[in-house]
Amino acid sequence: MSKPSQLHSILFNKCPRCDEGDFFVTKSAFSRRFDEMHDHCPHCGENLMPEPGFYWGSMFVSYAFYTVYILISFGIVVQLLHVDLDYYLIGLVPTLILLTPYFFRMARRAWLSIFISPAPTKTHLTTDTATTTGK
Repeated sequence: MSKPSQLHSILFNKCPRCDEGDFFVTKSAFSRRFDEMHDHCPHCGENLMPEPGFYWGSMFVSYAFYTVYILISFGIVVQLLHVDLDYYLIGLVPTLILLTPYFFRMARRAWLSIFISPAPTKTHLTTDTATTTGK
């Protein structure tokens, strides 16, 4: 098993500690139960709900995700493709509404990963230790 990656856990609904257990109950952000979380990681048992009100800070992370998305989409659509600004704004609003569940989930995973570091990897037996044990 490779070392858990915080970026991988943020993008793919995984526990920030073990990078294997699911963070949210459903795999898809686009379901009715998109906001239901596990209290503890199903794989390693890490507490995913540290305290009441913990995820209020994730609103600021979500705001940052929205801002980055708007700036990048503006640069591509208006600056590179030369689409009229009015058309861009008309298309932007439904896009932001559709992306709300995805950004909600990603912001919560990012917020928790700030406070929980990945678990260290387990070292395997090397040839030096295998030769000293006589194997």
